[in-house]
Amino acid sequence: MRSDTTMRVARPTDKLALIKEMYMKGLGLSVLAEFVDHEGFDGVILGQSGNLYHLEFTSHRGHTAGKAPSKDHLWVFYVPDRREWQDSCARMLTAGFHQVPSDNPYWDLKMSQ
Repeated sequence: MRSDTTMRVARPTDKLALIKEMYMKGLGLSVLAEFVDHEGFDGVILGQSGNLYHLEFTSHRGHTAGKAPSKDHLWVFYVPDRREWQDSCARMLTAGFHQVPSDNPYWDLKMSQ
């Protein structure tokens, strides 16, 4: 794969508008694209200009997405600066994210270092 390849992770949701706002406010992401009723799907693609990753959330009309398939269903962003990481966590909580214990103890240990 080339080094300029963009990775996009797509996940279904039953709360498209809420998720869009949370990720914009909590992670400072911008709307890169949106679509409505594309063969029964609505969606939003979030990211930052120049980054090689996108987060896509979709909602399938007339269907229920439900919850993530496991307790350890994660997106991990490594933020090397401790203060920036703490500020990011605070923004995420303010935006409506919830801090929960990790199913894999590695992540809770990693966050306490």
